[in-house]
Amino acid sequence: MRLQHKVIIVTGSTTGIGKAIAKRCVEEGAKVVLHGLEEEWGKAVLHETGGDKAVLHIEDISREGAAERLVQLAVKTFGKLDAVVNNAAIVTSSSIHTTDPTFLRKILEVNTIAPFSLIKAALPYLSQQKGCVLNIGSVNAYSGEPNLFAYSVSKGALMTMTRNLGDTLFRENHVRVNQINPGWVLTETEKQRKKDHGLTEDWYKDLPPVYAPAGRILWPSEIAAAAVYWLADESGPISGQVVDLEQHPFIGRNPPKDASTIKISK
Repeated sequence: MRLQHKVIIVTGSTTGIGKAIAKRCVEEGAKVVLHGLEEEWGKAVLHETGGDKAVLHIEDISREGAAERLVQLAVKTFGKLDAVVNNAAIVTSSSIHTTDPTFLRKILEVNTIAPFSLIKAALPYLSQQKGCVLNIGSVNAYSGEPNLFAYSVSKGALMTMTRNLGDTLFRENHVRVNQINPGWVLTETEKQRKKDHGLTEDWYKDLPPVYAPAGRILWPSEIAAAAVYWLADESGPISGQVVDLEQHPFIGRNPPKDASTIKISK
């Protein structure tokens, strides 16, 4: 019960990583504000967590006033706010050729500006509790896959915001801000996204070792397990940190370019 008596907002928690984090928070003793776009999925998560331990809010996180409504729901329902998990994001393929300013602004609104707005709206309450913020980024923040241009840009901006506010808000408001960057995670949406890219129905069961040394990619529950540390008091005074969660070194990795990774013609 590492999160006993804490009240936590988890955005984008009707599916995937956010859902796993929200469920794990409840298991660890927290009360949770669930959030997402899919009401049916949200009600299912609400049922799984137990009705008295969570409350559900359905709204586009980028809408004006959405951040304030989430914060007020947490305080009105549970009396305080200890932590915010900024997980909601649009993950969609794009390149410089398929990205126009309108599309890029939409990605930034959801993936970067909405987390900023929620931190700002929650700050007075987080400061009272000496609470924390956990941003869910991506290893794509460092450069990104060629077909994840807009998404990568948005996560790069989020990572800089985490480091900036992790310094400022801890000194000025006693609020810690940290980030975890998941690598390749087997969420419901990722399963479908790769099928849409032309991969087989069970593509995730036979991946090259260069991508998946463990024989599989990460599970949402493994990201949730890591999230608990940053939300719990045991992470102490650590702030402004970004931790990559992948099954191989990420920055500077240079896989072999031989028959172990490249098909040899016969």
